[in-house]
Amino acid sequence: MSCVASAAKTDTLTIQTGKRPDAIDITARVEQVVHASGVETGLCQVYVPHTTAGVFINENADPDALSDILNTLEALVPWENGYRHAEGNAAAHIKASLVGTSQTVPVRNGRLALGRWQAIYFADFDGPRERQLQVTVLT
Repeated sequence: MSCVASAAKTDTLTIQTGKRPDAIDITARVEQVVHASGVETGLCQVYVPHTTAGVFINENADPDALSDILNTLEALVPWENGYRHAEGNAAAHIKASLVGTSQTVPVRNGRLALGRWQAIYFADFDGPRERQLQVTVLT
């Protein structure tokens, strides 16, 4: 068995959301981090360190797909539903749990190896506010 040394390069991006809920295509910004890392082949992980926000990959060709996702999450987890969480944002916590806090994308030829219609979205379920996300590129 051979061991290959790996290196990680991490950057923190700041995202300003405009409404609740909000989903913002961050693909180009993540791609910039990958390019700046100089990594040709590896993995890119996008991680959201917030309990009421998440990150997902889905279609970027038809904006109705994004609207459908957000509207369905709202129907499944309405803002008002008799939740017990004292802050009043339990729905945002539940949606973030459903969406998840990280995504990993292969890096090939120095670029994100996303599918033709795929984009990476930052989702804020308790905005508007300023948020951060961490992008780590591994070789």
